[in-house]
Amino acid sequence: MAPTLPSVFYRSFAAFIALIAAVCVMPLQSHADDRYASIVIDMGSGQVLHDRFADSPRYPASLTKVMTLYMVFNALDNGELTLDEQLPVSRRASQAPPSRLGLAPGDTISVQDAILALVTKSANDVAVVVAERLGGSESRFAALMTVQARALGMQNTRFYNAHGLPDTRQISTARDLAILAQSMMEDHPNHYAYFATQEFRYRSTTYRNHNRLLGVVPGVDGIKTGYTRASGYNLMATAQRDGNRVIAVMLGGATSRARNTHVTELLEAAFTAIDMTGPAEPDLRTRIAFQAIQFPDSENTVTALANTLQLEQGSAGGE
Repeated sequence: MAPTLPSVFYRSFAAFIALIAAVCVMPLQSHADDRYASIVIDMGSGQVLHDRFADSPRYPASLTKVMTLYMVFNALDNGELTLDEQLPVSRRASQAPPSRLGLAPGDTISVQDAILALVTKSANDVAVVVAERLGGSESRFAALMTVQARALGMQNTRFYNAHGLPDTRQISTARDLAILAQSMMEDHPNHYAYFATQEFRYRSTTYRNHNRLLGVVPGVDGIKTGYTRASGYNLMATAQRDGNRVIAVMLGGATSRARNTHVTELLEAAFTAIDMTGPAEPDLRTRIAFQAIQFPDSENTVTALANTLQLEQGSAGGE
């Protein structure tokens, strides 16, 4: 008489087949908001674990300031700037729309404080101050930003300002912004810790970092949020767990809460996929890990099936 397999195997197998069936027959959910795009990259292997509309043109909003800071860090490393240098505030810089520190013409701000203001407050007046110092004018600095973007491999990005305020000519893609995040970590490792700053105090006011995943989602250590009406809510995030580092970029969220939830789901799926597949090419389990994630604010039927499978396998709640 042939040996029988434990009933738990059949339950697990049945749940697995049900999950595959749901993923295979479920059409990609239509999404009316054409601002949405996302990508997730495993930095260790270089694999793109997930992407949706990753090469479609989108407005970067304040993710622009990551490139502004990349240029600042270049200048610090080559000796063009020092952290204690005082940067003058022009009338044009002081008139930048919010979000801003409220600098007045004739004020100065140190490079160190400028960095922290850009990381946490996402101050548009400070972005102009930096641009005028490094480029002579903001328009020339934006041209230099575009040249730098091309050098990094960001082929579908062009900049016309240093802060990301609305300009229909200023576009990027989720893939290009992921390249920028990775370049920031690799080219400026000594400065990358700035992006983990949760609070910045300036002139008796404390500003909290807009990246609310910091200190909440395990392993998250940067990098930047952004929002305009045209762009929706954007977030570029990096996280590290057990020696694995992941980059996730999401553009076009309807609300900050939906954006934060979605990026958290992307990061969790990425680490799950890495744990399951190791350094090999993405396999069926990796695809399932991300196909279980719907667009922001949508029904998550497949996730429920995935949770059922996880419970059947007895692995729920593992770290």
